Amino acid sequence: MTKHNYKDKVAVITGGSGALGGAIANGLAMEGIKIVILGRTQAPITSKIKEIQNLGGVAMGISADVLDRTSLENARAKIIENYGKIDILINAAGGNLKGATIQPDEDFFEMEMDDFDAVTNLNLKGTVLPSLVFGKEISKQEQGCIINISSIAAQQVLTRVVGYSASKAAIENFTKWLAVEMAQKLSTNLRVNAIAPGFFIGEQNRDLLLNSDGTLTSRGQTIINNTPMHRFGEAEELISTALWLCSDASKFITGIVVHVDGGFSAFSGV
Repeated sequence: MTKHNYKDKVAVITGGSGALGGAIANGLAMEGIKIVILGRTQAPITSKIKEIQNLGGVAMGISADVLDRTSLENARAKIIENYGKIDILINAAGGNLKGATIQPDEDFFEMEMDDFDAVTNLNLKGTVLPSLVFGKEISKQEQGCIINISSIAAQQVLTRVVGYSASKAAIENFTKWLAVEMAQKLSTNLRVNAIAPGFFIGEQNRDLLLNSDGTLTSRGQTIINNTPMHRFGEAEELISTALWLCSDASKFITGIVVHVDGGFSAFSGV
């Protein structure tokens, strides 16, 4: 049986102060991995660092923009100065914008292209750029891993979220492409995989899925009806998948997307 040795590993987590990235950060920290939280806003970064430290973990935080290469390169320099290396990159930064979402009383032709571009940049470019900057550092060791965050929206057509869905589908293609590139040209010990969460309650989608009294909206109910486990996911339920993908237990696994969705992607609705 493979023994998991996380000691002295360093993980960079973009969007690490958010709900899903933050849960993964906590889980990795509890296994002894040194955590670097990257985000645009200092206050939530500081809060997350304190949370990890209170749990007994080791963490540092850096304010950086995943869409700004210079910002990321400056962050990389600080990480190397503090920890000396990078072993793991988790691209958890992402999101959506109202203008790239088609509401029930709207149609596709009312979509704001500026918002569509912004969502694509945030999700796709915001994954590619950190992979360029931090992946280069990981590749120097000829071993390590990158984990991208996709979505159930990349495989299943979900109404409304056209920009988000398209950009997450692109992330899955990029994940597979980069996995092949790194294994063939650099090292077979460099791996790239993705996690595709199903429906988890976060600040961005809370009002879409839950009413103010905590009951389900019509969309929330439809999701539960089409999830065989009949519930939303808990952010902590992503931790074990992330740990597996960055451990030697998955050292022959690259270029895959793991669904953590309660069976949503397996169910036809019938």
